[in-house]
Amino acid sequence: MADTVTGPAGTPAAVRHAEEVMGTVFSFDVRGGDPRAVREALAEAVAGLHRADAVFSTYREDSEISRLARGELTVAECAPEVAEVLDLAAEAEHTSERWFSPRYRGALDPTGIVKGWAAERAARLLAEVAGVRGVSVNGGGDVQMLGSPEPHRPWRVGVSDPLRPGGLAAVISAAGADELSVATSGTAERGAHIVDPRTGRPAVTDLVSVTVVGPRLTWVDCWATAAFAMGSRAGLGWLESLPDVEGLLITAGDEVRCTGGLAARLG
Repeated sequence: MADTVTGPAGTPAAVRHAEEVMGTVFSFDVRGGDPRAVREALAEAVAGLHRADAVFSTYREDSEISRLARGELTVAECAPEVAEVLDLAAEAEHTSERWFSPRYRGALDPTGIVKGWAAERAARLLAEVAGVRGVSVNGGGDVQMLGSPEPHRPWRVGVSDPLRPGGLAAVISAAGADELSVATSGTAERGAHIVDPRTGRPAVTDLVSVTVVGPRLTWVDCWATAAFAMGSRAGLGWLESLPDVEGLLITAGDEVRCTGGLAARLG
């Protein structure tokens, strides 16, 4: 159930909700708009996340993506979202020079793009509600921000320090941006789970985390994964080549490397 938090004189300031789905927690923070309309849109957004999980989960034998991988369905027979996600994953694979892959050990597995795509889609649905001035959707630490929470006050996201539990490596500000997202890939939470697409084995890298900042969570989630697999030198150079994208890379030796424009996003 969504919680409505009131501001001065009882005016609705925020509608917030947390939902367990896709093996993590999605947190919603919606500012402005009629609370009833926001809650209705929030229910639709949450239902969309559960639907995405049912369609794309590789842990479910009956999911459409599992059945597609086994050859039991064609893309045309799947939900329209499947073709959309596969097209996005193919674009990510091309842009990353195959460092991002929609396959795992040779089998179809686009889950590396699904969470970011689903969170961004949910945020944009909520932003369409009349009167909404700001939306933040946090899917397991990867965040899509639209608008602002208050006039003259931007959304801000803390980036965890992978080498100092409980500490922050940076704080990212969305000041001056109508849309901004932050995604982190690394070993601190889930161990060595990022695969080198060339070998099918865990990526051998000098990095412990990569945080990528850009307008759309669909992409920055993919770029963080790809840059992590590349390693600090190649990953930093590649992120520098992408338009409207900044990165923060932390090595196992506690060296911090940043793209040239990241400083403008700190705060």
